[in-house]
Amino acid sequence: MGKMINIYAGDELAKYGFPDGHPFSTHRFEAFWNEFISRQLNKDPRIQLRPPKLTDSKSIEYFHTQSYIEKVKHQSETGTGYLDNGDTPAFPGVYEAAGYVVGTVLEAVKDIMLAQCQQAFVPIAGLHHAHRDQASGFCVFNDCGVAIEFLIREYKLSRIAYVDIDAHHGDGVYYAFESNPNLIFADLHEDGRYLFPGTGAENECGAKEGRGLKLNIPMPMFADDVLFIEKFDLALEFITKKKPQFIILQCGVDSLAGDPLAQLQYSPDAHYYAATKLGKLVKQLGHNRMLCLGGGGYNLKNIANGWCAVLEGLLND
Repeated sequence: MGKMINIYAGDELAKYGFPDGHPFSTHRFEAFWNEFISRQLNKDPRIQLRPPKLTDSKSIEYFHTQSYIEKVKHQSETGTGYLDNGDTPAFPGVYEAAGYVVGTVLEAVKDIMLAQCQQAFVPIAGLHHAHRDQASGFCVFNDCGVAIEFLIREYKLSRIAYVDIDAHHGDGVYYAFESNPNLIFADLHEDGRYLFPGTGAENECGAKEGRGLKLNIPMPMFADDVLFIEKFDLALEFITKKKPQFIILQCGVDSLAGDPLAQLQYSPDAHYYAATKLGKLVKQLGHNRMLCLGGGGYNLKNIANGWCAVLEGLLND
């Protein structure tokens, strides 16, 4: 079998979004999908389209507390209030919408581990701010965290690399695994002194058994592709030395110029570069296992171009 890349697409994933003009809208998937079709990526024989999959609460418990899951279920029925301090509103069916994100990501992990594909991309995923016991920053369930726990517990992997190029620091992943020696973490984000969630300083490099396995690279406001490539190469060197058995790329496109919620100035070439380099790395390591999660991004044109650049990077590695 040649290289196969699974893309998970469907209305159930598109439903993860918030109403009433919220920046994380349900139009994000459509923006990506229209560009994906327009570039005829669906006609590439290496791409397999797969439907979303709903998970159960037991799988969400790999990362989240039972009491928090129950809270989301309850507010999903009432459709009222916030799931955090004011960024992440509940809406009718939010539990199912978030459950589809987690279920689809777990399906992608299984498909990669069972060699149904080498790499996979889930556009509406990468909800890296949710903590074990609460929502945060538009993120209800942390699918990244669920995937990492699943790989550690079910597949006994001891070297998983999580690479995050979203404009915002992946705090929900970092703090949950700060002391965990099984997660190699590298995150390039806009400096927390200027942007939510205010974390991810350079001196945050892990704790206890996880110390020295985490790399945070705060980027100055208005950083461009040149600076991105320079810093990404440092992250790549850091990860390569650890010989990861699986790579997760959270490829949020709010780091592209023109995003309404961040000030970084990358072009889609940055995302193409990251995907290509990591694709080459998993090939060199001999396992090819890589999962890309769409992450943030609130400019629809950037979503379309940035995520398609990631796919083209995987295809052209």
